[in-house]
Amino acid sequence: MSSENQYVQKNAGYLRGYTRSRNSGAPAWWMQRITGLALVVLTVGHYILMHYNPTSGHDYGETAARLASPWFKGVYLGFITIGMYHGLNGVWNIIRDFKMKSMWGQTLFGLLVVAGLVFIAVGWNTILTFDPLKP
Repeated sequence: MSSENQYVQKNAGYLRGYTRSRNSGAPAWWMQRITGLALVVLTVGHYILMHYNPTSGHDYGETAARLASPWFKGVYLGFITIGMYHGLNGVWNIIRDFKMKSMWGQTLFGLLVVAGLVFIAVGWNTILTFDPLKP
């Protein structure tokens, strides 16, 4: 039997467990890439709409007109949510690199989740309750 086959047989349980691990981080890794790609598309769209469109303007009337559109609201609600997830997931990955005690990690994770939910709620509230008739 070759040394490679012996290695595989010896470590088969470990390798099998690793490939099926729920704690591998692969779903978070994929979501970070997917949300990053979505943010690139949304950011380019935002930049073109807001900075290359001479009619978009940055006054109250133009902002009110944009926020009256359900399509625009939906895009920006997605932008807020995806951006917050992507940013906080990146911060969480940086925190995990410090390999701190479990209690500190759980506490910081909880703080990130609460902060993210608060900021998402503020952003959603701003967009959903905007009244274009109030100056």
